[in-house]
Amino acid sequence: MLGGVQNIARITELRQRILFTFAMLAVYRIGAFIVTPGIDPEVVRSFFERMSGTVFGLFSLFSGGALEQLSIFSLGIMPYISASIIFQLLTVVIPKLEELKKEGAAGQKKINQYTRYATIGLAMFQGFLISVALESDQFGEGAVMTPGLSFKLMCMITLTSGTAFIMWLGEQITERGIGNGISMIIFASIIISIPSALAQLFRLIRTDQFSILQTLFIGFLAIGLIFFVVLVERGQRRIPIQHARRVVGRKVMQGGMSYFPLRVNTAGVIPAIFASSLLMFPLTIGQFTDSPAIQTFIDTYLNPASPLYQLIYAGFIVFFCYFYTAIMINPLDVADNIKQSGAYIPGIRPGKRTAEHIDWILTRITLVGGLYMSAVCVLPTILSVRFGVPFYLGGTAILIVVGVGLDTIGQIEAHLVSRQYEGFVRGTRIRGRLGR
Repeated sequence: MLGGVQNIARITELRQRILFTFAMLAVYRIGAFIVTPGIDPEVVRSFFERMSGTVFGLFSLFSGGALEQLSIFSLGIMPYISASIIFQLLTVVIPKLEELKKEGAAGQKKINQYTRYATIGLAMFQGFLISVALESDQFGEGAVMTPGLSFKLMCMITLTSGTAFIMWLGEQITERGIGNGISMIIFASIIISIPSALAQLFRLIRTDQFSILQTLFIGFLAIGLIFFVVLVERGQRRIPIQHARRVVGRKVMQGGMSYFPLRVNTAGVIPAIFASSLLMFPLTIGQFTDSPAIQTFIDTYLNPASPLYQLIYAGFIVFFCYFYTAIMINPLDVADNIKQSGAYIPGIRPGKRTAEHIDWILTRITLVGGLYMSAVCVLPTILSVRFGVPFYLGGTAILIVVGVGLDTIGQIEAHLVSRQYEGFVRGTRIRGRLGR
């Protein structure tokens, strides 16, 4: 690994890309501390301290704490993520979008343009709702210095501009930096909370509120969890595909064997985000209601520490794994593409039987992926509630951090290997990532 790090400095382009990525992330973190004009950040911060454990906590995670002090980047990249998910779902429903998706790079470019427009619309809507909420009694008196229509417009434009700027930063990182820009911004937003959590842990150790033995146990458990996530995220089921010999013009194309890879976790982190959002909405509603019946129901059945809550959470994750995988991969389309290319799966008839075979394999590995994601997301809550771990890093955050880290290392490996340098892992040639 040290050899791979040394090789990075020898490639000028790669070194410049990494430095550019760090510079853009530094700009993003600076903007997270610029407070939206016209508000009292102390009042807003005290409100979000009371809202911990609700849907606002999830939004604050993806904004890197910018929402807690209502900075110009308070909305973070969440409007863009929401717009992207919406258009992924719409491509299944609207034939026009499905045709654009099948056009390749040109069609995807058009869909990305629609996604940007939808991002601005969602950001304006969310910014307006935040400005209205700031003037309500829920935030407390004095949250807004000069309430009125002018403040609402200024707040909406400021927050929307912040989201547009973050979206531009992400595109610049993707084009001129290393890794996927949007993912890198989310990655930076999550890991920024790790130093404060470690400082809190050391403070508890010095005051004898947390023992060294417990710290070592948590450390080994965290390393094991990360290793498990890396192992599963890189796991895939490869379906063999036999290509027949073809005659193209005067050339005879020899047949051969290739593989169609199906990832164990095809849906990525989206199911965990959906499940967290659905379960946090009742907790958020409970914070804004004075009804004793609703409060009792939430405290009894929707308490994050209760086994019922964890069971429902795991069930939602498995459901959304199947739901999102069905959107990402259509076995009928895959079977048609294999048939049109003159290939077949050994032992399986082309057409319908191929689609059924792929669907059968996809159903089984999706169940494994859903159970794996449920375990990763539920374990941090168990550690926090049952074993008294003094900080909480959700399973969603772990999945994002590990996933983005693997993708970024893969891109660096591709740069190194393409220039015949040794990568981070000895002998690694990442044939799958290079398209071989």
